[in-house]
Amino acid sequence: MGNVDAAVPAETEFTIRVPVPPARPFLDTFKANLKETFFPDDPLRQFRHQTGPRKLLLGLKYFLPIIDWAPTYSASIFKSDLIAGITIASLAIPQGISYAKLANLPPILGLYSSFVPPLVYAMMGSSRDLAVGTVAVPSLLIASMLGKEISPAEEPALYLHVAFTATFFAGLFQATVGLLRLGFLVDFLSHATIVGFMAGAATVVCLQQLKGMLGLQHFTTATDLVSVMNSVFSQVHQWRWESAVLGCCFLFFLLVTRFFSKRWPRFFWVSAAAPLTSVTLGSLLVYLTDAENHGVQVIGHLKKGLNPPSATSLTFAQPYIMVALKTGIITGIIALAEGIAVGRSFAMFKNYHIDVTNELMIYFDLEDADVNCCRSGPFSRSAVNYNAGCKTAMSNVVMSVAVLITLLFLTPLFHYTPLVVLSAIIVAAIVGLIDYGAAVRLWRVDKIDFCICLGAYLGVVLGSVETGLAIAVSISLLRVLLFVARPRTTVLGNIPDSTAYRRVDQYPEAQNVPGVLILRIDSPVYFSNASYLRESTDRSKLSVSFSTIAAVGSIDTSGISMLEEVKKMTDRTGIKFVLANPGSEVMKKMDSSKVLEAIGEEWIFLTVADAVASCDCMLNACKLNGASC
Repeated sequence: MGNVDAAVPAETEFTIRVPVPPARPFLDTFKANLKETFFPDDPLRQFRHQTGPRKLLLGLKYFLPIIDWAPTYSASIFKSDLIAGITIASLAIPQGISYAKLANLPPILGLYSSFVPPLVYAMMGSSRDLAVGTVAVPSLLIASMLGKEISPAEEPALYLHVAFTATFFAGLFQATVGLLRLGFLVDFLSHATIVGFMAGAATVVCLQQLKGMLGLQHFTTATDLVSVMNSVFSQVHQWRWESAVLGCCFLFFLLVTRFFSKRWPRFFWVSAAAPLTSVTLGSLLVYLTDAENHGVQVIGHLKKGLNPPSATSLTFAQPYIMVALKTGIITGIIALAEGIAVGRSFAMFKNYHIDVTNELMIYFDLEDADVNCCRSGPFSRSAVNYNAGCKTAMSNVVMSVAVLITLLFLTPLFHYTPLVVLSAIIVAAIVGLIDYGAAVRLWRVDKIDFCICLGAYLGVVLGSVETGLAIAVSISLLRVLLFVARPRTTVLGNIPDSTAYRRVDQYPEAQNVPGVLILRIDSPVYFSNASYLRESTDRSKLSVSFSTIAAVGSIDTSGISMLEEVKKMTDRTGIKFVLANPGSEVMKKMDSSKVLEAIGEEWIFLTVADAVASCDCMLNACKLNGASC
C-alpha cells in the first residue's frame, strides 16, 4: 500500500482541529442529561430571579391558568364562550348518555361526567378549545375489558363498582406519568399506530351498535368481527324492523347534517345540534306512537339531581382489582393520547402552548372529582367548540351549567328516548375516526408505517382492542430496534466544483474520490449496532488508501471498541483511518479510552472536505516520493 504515514507538506497543514471538550464532573453531566430527558421545557425558568410574592403568583398561574386570563376577561369574550358552550352542551348531553350506554353503564353517569370535570378543567386546563367529556374509545375499552370478567346484566352493581375503580386507576396512572415527567412516553404511540387503532376501535364500536339498531335483547360481549357477526345473524328472527327503520332514518339525518356542516363550515351549528334534535324527535315519536310497547327500546327512568360521591364505591377486593388496574392503565393511555393530540392540534391553530405535564395532573383531578366514566377531550366536541368561536375555557363552564340544568330539571324528558337513536348518534360520531385518507398516505409514503397501521386495525377488529394496541406497539418498537441495530452506512461523493460531499445513491452527479472511501453512519454507534457497523465498514473497503468515517454524533463503550478494532484492521491492510466531524461525546470517550491517541489527533478533521484534502495531499506526497499509496 505504500507509506501512508509520510508527512503532510507544511503548506497543507490544517490549523482548525476538532477539540476535546473540557472534562466535566460526573454529577454535572448526569444532572444535565437528567434535565434534558425529564425537564426539556425547563418549567422553573420563570421563577428565577423573582421575589417571593411573584414566585407565589407564578406558581398559582401555572397550576390555575384561569388566574392568568380571568383579569382580562370581557363581556365580548364571554359572548363568544356562551355561544360555544351552549352549542357543545347540545352535543355533550346526548353523547354523554350514548357513551355511558356504550360502556354498559347507567346513562345518567354520562351526564354526571359532563358536569364536574369541565368545571375543573376550566380552572386548571391549559387548552382554550378542549371540550371535556366522555369519549367513545375509552368507553368501549371499559365495556370490552370489564365485560370479559363481569356481566353488566347479571351483576350490575359489581360491574359499576369495578368500572369506577378502573377510571380511578386511569387517573392515578396519568398523574403518575405527569409527576415523573414521563409524558414523552405518549410519543411511542406513533401516528400510524393511532390511525390504525382508532379506525379499528371505530369499526368495533359501529358493529356493537347493531344491537340497538336491530332491537336485539341479547348480544355478545365480545368485540371481534366474527363474534359480533355470529351474534347478529344467529338472531335474524329477533330483528325488529321498527328499530332498523328508525335507526337508519336518524343515522341518515345525522350524516347529512355532518356533511352539510363540513361543506359549509359557517353552518357548524347544524351538525352540533343534530344529536339533540334527534333525541327530541325520537322521544316525541315514541311518545306519540306508543312505540315503546311495539318493540322499540327506550332509556327509561333517569333520576333527577346531582350524583352522589362515587369515591366510596371503589372496590379493591380480589380478584377484580387486577382487571380494574389493567383496564385503567390501558384506558388511561388511550384517553391521554387522544386528549393531548386533540389539545395540541387546536393549540397549533391558535398559536399557544399546551403543558403536557399539567394536563396529566388535571386528568387525575378529573377522575378524582368524578369517578364515573373515563373522560378526555373528544375531537368532535372540541372541533365544534373551536368552530363555534370559543375564546377561553369558560365555554366548558357554560356547558357544565347547561348539563346541571338538565340534571336538575330535564332528565324525565329523556324517558322516551329510543336506544336506537343513541346507537345512531354513536355511529355518526365515531365513523369520522376511520381515516381512509391517512391510511392511503401511509401506504404512499412509508410501507412499514402502513403495516403498523394495518396491524393495529386488524388486531382490534379480529381480536380485541388490547390485542390491536399490543400488535401496533410491538411492530413500532421492532422498527425502532431494527433502525438502531441495523443503521444505514452510505458512501459519500464530491459534488463537482464544490466542497460538498453527499450520498452517491441520492446525488447521481456526486463523484467518488480516487483512493478515498468516505462512509457516513446514519445513527449513533451503540452496543446494539457496533458489530454490524464493524462488518459493514470492513466490507466497504475495496482498494483504497484512506477510509473516512463522517458525522458520528454519539457513541458508547462498545462503539469505542468498534472504532479501535477498525483502526487495527485498517493498519493491517495499509489503509489510513480518518474521522470527520465527530461529536463532543465521541471526542471525550475516545480521549478517555486512548483511542484518540491511537488514531492521532492530526487525522480527525472538522469537515469531510478537510479530511479529503489532507488525504489528497498525502497521496500526492506519496507519488512525488515515488511510493505506492
